[in-house]
Amino acid sequence: MPHIIAVIAAGAMGANVGRKLVEAGNLVLTNLEGRSNATRERAKEAGMVDASWGDIVQKADIVLSIIPPRDAVSFAERLLHEHDAVDRLGKAPLVFADCNAVNVVTIQVIAALFTNSTIKFIDGCIIGGPPSGTYVPTFYGSTDPGNEGALELFESTIGTSGIRVRLLNGEDSRIGNASALKMSYAGISKGLTGLFTTIILAAHANSAATSEALLEELRYSQPDLLQRITRAVPAMIPKAYRWVGEMEEIAGFVGGGEGNIYHGMAEIYGRVERSVAAGGGDVDVLQAFVEAAKQV
Repeated sequence: MPHIIAVIAAGAMGANVGRKLVEAGNLVLTNLEGRSNATRERAKEAGMVDASWGDIVQKADIVLSIIPPRDAVSFAERLLHEHDAVDRLGKAPLVFADCNAVNVVTIQVIAALFTNSTIKFIDGCIIGGPPSGTYVPTFYGSTDPGNEGALELFESTIGTSGIRVRLLNGEDSRIGNASALKMSYAGISKGLTGLFTTIILAAHANSAATSEALLEELRYSQPDLLQRITRAVPAMIPKAYRWVGEMEEIAGFVGGGEGNIYHGMAEIYGRVERSVAAGGGDVDVLQAFVEAAKQV
């Protein structure tokens, strides 16, 4: 049975998820208030419908939040405010799934906002990139005991679109499990990319000879690692600005002195972000290393 699903926002991930949901026969709403022409065009191409906040909280069966981590709390607060201002006219309680890259403490802060609300809260996360062709990411979901109905709606609305869904609903099911998984996975995958980036730039800063020798040694003794660098580093560059906040969230998840590793990762991604804005510098160094690495 088709559903009314709100996807906030129509970024690269949100719009492509929205497109899959539309193709499955659902009505997909989004809010384009203050958004760029590029975002508006992306939403239109995906078949998403621009809707007011009032229409979203009144009509949607489920809201999927897919936004930068830094905005997750403020968006949840706005959703609650908008929800309290309308009547859902006999519809079942709204399900809200926060699918952002936030740590366990942050997701628990967000969940606590809805303690006295009829909104049913899902802790979600996305592992993988935007749906494209036959490729789809995996959505994970968890919630506290007694909220299984909301989790079932989360699974059915997303799963029937062809996107993979996995529920963390065993004996220790609770809010925080999906976010912890995201922090763990991204801490490895994006942490490795941050490590590659840091050392490539450090080697170059020391000398051209050091950078060339590093490349040759990787080609000789770590060819698989070098292959990963040629894929991961270019893909990271346009996304670095989004990964700064994610690394800070992972730092909070890990905690202690060990978490400082990810504060450093936030610094390196911020450095790449600044280089992208400036139009050269570190980005040129990274791209040159990658191009040299691709040569046989």
